[in-house]
Amino acid sequence: MKAAVLHPGGKLLLSEVPRPEPAAGEILVRVAACGVCHTDLHYIDHGVPTFKSPVILGHEVSGTVAGLGAGVTRFREGDRVLLPAVLTCGVCRACRTGRENICEQMKMLGNHVDGAYAEYVVAPAKDCFALPAEIPLAEACLIGDAMSTPYHAVKHRARVGLGETVAIFGCGGVGINAVQFAALAGAHVIAVDLDDAKLEIARRFGARDTLNARSVERVDKELKKRTGGGVDIAMEIIGKPETIRTAFDSVRPGGRLCVVGYSAEAVTLPFAKVMFYEMEVVGSLGCRPADYPELIELVRAGRVQLAPLVTGRYALEDIFAGLETLRRGQGLRGIVLPEGTRA
Repeated sequence: MKAAVLHPGGKLLLSEVPRPEPAAGEILVRVAACGVCHTDLHYIDHGVPTFKSPVILGHEVSGTVAGLGAGVTRFREGDRVLLPAVLTCGVCRACRTGRENICEQMKMLGNHVDGAYAEYVVAPAKDCFALPAEIPLAEACLIGDAMSTPYHAVKHRARVGLGETVAIFGCGGVGINAVQFAALAGAHVIAVDLDDAKLEIARRFGARDTLNARSVERVDKELKKRTGGGVDIAMEIIGKPETIRTAFDSVRPGGRLCVVGYSAEAVTLPFAKVMFYEMEVVGSLGCRPADYPELIELVRAGRVQLAPLVTGRYALEDIFAGLETLRRGQGLRGIVLPEGTRA
């Protein structure tokens, strides 16, 4: 089968590789689509190592069951399925206390194990979810990370509530979903970005106000001016030390900063202020398996938007164009269709 394989040094090559076979408890999935994510650029461009090397990249996956390993009874061949980005062990302390998203033995597709920039991928049946017929199969791949990560962040880590003011820094493929989930929770959302086009899209996804960071000298001061002292919650979904600090400085006394963006660099925050004003700084990673059925239902019922998130479709042979579009910050989310862009 064809696959996009990451080799040491960040070298991504299209290759012919053996089709995987499902082991006991696994399913073989014929990939309908796989989302193009910034995480892939961390591996390719920024030297972040993968646990498996070489490895097939790609961790936002939808498809149909093409084979069953021994003992699998939940699925049948032809079933439409969603794969989560992270596979959990189910037995460690984190898993047993309902925090599977920080599983001590987690395995991520396209990192610890081969992912889905390929025609086929295998995954444990226990980790996969059935997709209702009302959800378009290709677009559904984005539920696996681009939607689930901000869903967990908004609901469980930022704990966005009705009537709160929330500033969301970064309106790309993940940030735009933080906008729509915070708006769904009843918050007054202020979207912050450098791109007016993305800010206009943020309004269509529920933002009540927008701020182009280039239009003001100090973003934190402008947000405090607009909100009478600072936002209740700031969510940083970019992963840069300077925006993490700006987001923190935008929060009112007693408020909360939720960091979703990944940065390998150290960030300095004034913890005297954290103590004195009883502020919170929390991180957010991925999504708990228990939340996927509710998220899938929100999509099925049309309470959140899915199809408009897809702003680029690429055949597997064109994955490099999809990655380049992502590098340039264009659009929201691209998807790779191994069977071609007509899928």
